[in-house]
Amino acid sequence: MRRAAIVAGILVLAAAWLGPLPALSRHAFAAHMSLHVSVIAIAAPLLAFGIAGSRLDAVRQAPRWFSPIPASVFELVVVWAWHAPALHALARSSTVMLVIEQASFFGAGLLVWMAAFGGTPRQQRERAVAGISGLLLASMHMTLLGVLLALAERPLYVHAHAPLAELTPLQDQQAGGVIMLLVGGAAYLAGALYRVSGLLKGHGHAVSAR
Repeated sequence: MRRAAIVAGILVLAAAWLGPLPALSRHAFAAHMSLHVSVIAIAAPLLAFGIAGSRLDAVRQAPRWFSPIPASVFELVVVWAWHAPALHALARSSTVMLVIEQASFFGAGLLVWMAAFGGTPRQQRERAVAGISGLLLASMHMTLLGVLLALAERPLYVHAHAPLAELTPLQDQQAGGVIMLLVGGAAYLAGALYRVSGLLKGHGHAVSAR
């Protein structure tokens, strides 16, 4: 199961970075957002699930470096900074900046997911509430960003636009916001709920043991 998650995560990264999305993202905001959420909300959690608890799990040796809430705040700064119009334009016009953007997205996403799910079983129990809080915070800020983009009344980004499915620049941006909501925000919420279910099961086992 762990190996399958790692393989799946690597395949998602390969499809995102080596497929058509990087080229499409230069001219279509929805493609850029699809690239973003593929890395941070699909590949990162798959890799984190595969690594968690293994010898590659750095949380076991250095749990202080993977505190869930600070990790989530760091991710918030990274995600919102790259969606500021100036930095976003750089990432869409420069291959080097796109690589830096994607690397920072992946690093921040993997940090949050590892902080929430990594560590020994004892560390996971001790960090459960913090892990849930970190994932919920990530879900909230991604949902907010998606809503702002989806409900915007004018395009927030100026770039050479090549429409996907005959979308106008505003519709393209709104589609990107919806992708952020449906994939980004939902993935972190699902992770938090999964963490809650594990916490409740553990509590139930402890009660029954008494």
